[in-house]
Amino acid sequence: MTALTPELLAALALFAFVSSITPGPNNTMLMASGANFGFRASIPHLLGVSGGFFVLVVAVGLGLGGLFSAYPELHDVLSVAGGLYLLWLAWKIATSKGMATSGGSGKPQTFLQAAAFQWVNPKAWAMALGAVTAYAPREHYVANIVAVSLIFVAINLPCVMSWTGFGVGLRRFLDKPAVLRGFNIVMALLLVASLIPLALELLQS
Repeated sequence: MTALTPELLAALALFAFVSSITPGPNNTMLMASGANFGFRASIPHLLGVSGGFFVLVVAVGLGLGGLFSAYPELHDVLSVAGGLYLLWLAWKIATSKGMATSGGSGKPQTFLQAAAFQWVNPKAWAMALGAVTAYAPREHYVANIVAVSLIFVAINLPCVMSWTGFGVGLRRFLDKPAVLRGFNIVMALLLVASLIPLALELLQS
């Protein structure tokens, strides 16, 4: 039993959709994965995104968010680690050898890699904290946390699938190595650009 009212469910669904469908590190990497490796090879990656986010929301709801409230410096440490990891991922995308069907040596992310990435993904943390603080009533709190997590993932999964599919749709335009290289560099730059809000937050703290 949960205390989620129809109005709260509608608001949660809207928040989950908008935050899941808008550009961010996960969606940028999934589009690049779809373009380079195809949809089937990217399935573990996209499932890892949603699965890892589910665990993150539950963990935040069950007390991890309070830990960061008590020790704000831990959040800064995590943000810096996440930013450095994103820069490394951007480098890997920019230097990708090409499509899997063209003999490229790169590999898509595994389920565990994508799931673990959620713990250092600044946007995922913002989404999880927003979902827990705004949409999980205190009455029947644990049940609400699980319900919020499941609803969020149910909406998040089609969104990340659509970004992967969009990347797959671009494959026919990326059959030339130079064009694909340019696409990967643009994706890498977008990934770096997603760090701008994080950098500004750290500079102001």
